[in-house]
Amino acid sequence: MNKNIKKILMLLMIATMVLVVSKFINEDIDIYYIKTYVNSFGALAPIIYIIMFALVPLTFFPDSVLAIASGLIFGFSKGYIYTTIGALIGGSIAFFIARYLGYDLLKKVSNDKLSKIEKLINTNGFYIIFLLRLIPLFPFDIISYGAGLTSVKYKYFLGATLLGTIPGIAVFTNIGASSIDISSTEFYISIAMLILLFGISIMLKDKFINKKLKEIN
Repeated sequence: MNKNIKKILMLLMIATMVLVVSKFINEDIDIYYIKTYVNSFGALAPIIYIIMFALVPLTFFPDSVLAIASGLIFGFSKGYIYTTIGALIGGSIAFFIARYLGYDLLKKVSNDKLSKIEKLINTNGFYIIFLLRLIPLFPFDIISYGAGLTSVKYKYFLGATLLGTIPGIAVFTNIGASSIDISSTEFYISIAMLILLFGISIMLKDKFINKKLKEIN
């Protein structure tokens, strides 16, 4: 089987997955809908949630919404674990789609953010991916696709993703877990942590990422 046939089959598979996932993920979905849907699978709920999160790169649905939903559904500890697993699988899917389908195809369905992320990662793979993962202001999926277009090794991508997503996943999952009672002290603390996370993200973005972007332009 030649490379062109493999690419066509992969595209067909991806298109099918997008259609299936899009049936359940749309702009009207909120965390309570997700909770009802996931819980309807009973004992399989964790697996369904992980699959949903893993397929996010094919739909560009906001992963933060799913992360918040995980806290609401499973509580903080389990929600964090399931979201981390889903994020690693989803990031890997985007990484390998980019690596095997190639630059030209993704450029047609993306924007200039992708090429900028690609150049950034090529300069210092693990460090840049780690920094980008710490900043929720940068779309999770764009980083994954961009990394796949570079020469960075998969093990460095995976390690940087695992470590870099710890604060973001923890904060969003905690919001979901504490949203059961929005008048509680825990909920207000979770909102304060979210504000702090975005404050630190803006600082990192301005001090490191924007500086690097200017250097490569």
